Amino acid sequence: MRHHIAAASSTPTTPATPYLDPSKRAKRRGSYNCGRCGLPKKGHVCDGTTTTTTNNYIVNSATDTPSTPRLPPLRTQRALSFDDVDVGDSSDNETAVGLGAIDEEEDENFFDADEIVSGGLPAGCMWEVMKRLPPSSVLLASGVCKGWRGIAGRVWKATEELRVRVPVNGSVGFVGSVLKKCCASLVRISLRMDSDVDATLLACIAFSCPNLESMEISTSELSVNRITGDELGRFVADRRCLTSLKIEGCSNLGSIVISSSSLSTLWLSDLHSLSKTIINCPNLKEVSLNFSHQENDITDLTTMMDNLGRFCPKLQNIHVASPKLSHATVLALSSANLRGLRMLSLVLGSGITDASVAAIAYSFSKLELLDLSGSGITDSGIGMICNVFSRTLSRLLLALCPNITSSGIQFATAQLPCLELMDCGMSICDPNVDDVSVKESNDNEPQKSSKLHHMYQKLIIKHNRLKKLSLWGCSGLDAICLNCPELRDLNLTSCKNLQPERLLLQCSNLESVHAADCENSLREVIETQIENAPLESQYLSKRMADGSKRVRVPHILSQQPSSDDSKQYRAPKRRCVVFMG
Repeated sequence: MRHHIAAASSTPTTPATPYLDPSKRAKRRGSYNCGRCGLPKKGHVCDGTTTTTTNNYIVNSATDTPSTPRLPPLRTQRALSFDDVDVGDSSDNETAVGLGAIDEEEDENFFDADEIVSGGLPAGCMWEVMKRLPPSSVLLASGVCKGWRGIAGRVWKATEELRVRVPVNGSVGFVGSVLKKCCASLVRISLRMDSDVDATLLACIAFSCPNLESMEISTSELSVNRITGDELGRFVADRRCLTSLKIEGCSNLGSIVISSSSLSTLWLSDLHSLSKTIINCPNLKEVSLNFSHQENDITDLTTMMDNLGRFCPKLQNIHVASPKLSHATVLALSSANLRGLRMLSLVLGSGITDASVAAIAYSFSKLELLDLSGSGITDSGIGMICNVFSRTLSRLLLALCPNITSSGIQFATAQLPCLELMDCGMSICDPNVDDVSVKESNDNEPQKSSKLHHMYQKLIIKHNRLKKLSLWGCSGLDAICLNCPELRDLNLTSCKNLQPERLLLQCSNLESVHAADCENSLREVIETQIENAPLESQYLSKRMADGSKRVRVPHILSQQPSSDDSKQYRAPKRRCVVFMG
């Protein structure tokens, strides 16, 4: 942020500014004099007469005229300038300041909470207000008066977390001016860059935040990330307290050589053509590597997976998205001794087959999440998943898997009792669309190929713990029957061939249904079935003798509600939102 210097002149128009003197900066406002009459300001009510005090004389402006001008200011005055960036562009929901706790006993210069500042508010009240403002508003508040400037300074010094959206014309200058105010207390920073990113930004953050623990840099569609792999490696190596690093738009890295003993979370997206990938982080627990979908990617994923298993033995969550994923990549990962792995996500790997599933099931027997979206597995692979992870798996994602059928999905829901989330989007597509090939004939009409057409499929799921089910793009389904009392979210987007009369929902707790690009009559059917879904009656369960839990009782033994009870008890009204798009 730029600062303007106001030069001192023989006839100044501004009063002296002793607050710039370091020896007087900690002085409280209680001993200041009134600007009109010159009397002590504390507990003083000005009577309207103006007096000017100097070392040798006192002049009353109501009767006399001062013969000597006021003394010039001892030092030049600095004024804050906001010309570098339009702070109005940053909305409150996109910028925020997180404050840490302040110990007033440790801070000798902490402000007096009962002191009255400009506007008639106590300093403690202004503190509570300012610490809830976004950075742009705190910057503006610091230019109101000296009291507000002091409290704003305390806000910046107590900041532990900073989330800022950097405008196009802000870049390093804007980030540096904000970080300079936070001193060494800042430990978490999140930047949304609308401007380009380069090594200068990393140097600015490294200089201003010596105790940084978490850094996140997200880029917009118009911004370019020019950080190279060597620059990123040096930044991580110098930050001994860094535990979390998340950066988007890493298309210009070229290579990854990261070595850190403190790093536990690493997210890198938009990777492309890495010549070398070495991640030596013994305490790393979560890694996410998203590669671009370009065909000329030369990254050796097999070597990368081998290095991950060798140098990161404490990995618990692994996410890799790349079209280059293959069975050899899975074998390299499964050969590592990652016994603590809980979440495995290998997305867009069409080369991943049922043999890859067998290797995963043999090496990692305690998975809680398995994401094989975009793979080439079949119903046999789903069977192996159910046999190995029947007691631990709670989230299964098999979107964009064209070789699985509704039978495999039904088998998975029946054999995985702990399942809470399942995604099968675009897995059961319309067979007529897939098998019809447009051929030009003499009549210029499309002709069907000679391949045997599959019948439309139906899906029947009964599960007691399933909370979220996604069937988006499953145009090959024409009938769905769901008996899931805990289901909260259902996605039926683009299920174009689903017939309303063949839809049955027995889901009493359903909150939202996404049915965009479906038949219009489907909405009324869904709302009617949700309203008429049976509720669990309070008379069908009974507490045990010790009061520990409720148990089901037969309908014959259940006490029939009396007329008075039926008037007092009202079943809660179900509210299910249907999104038709």
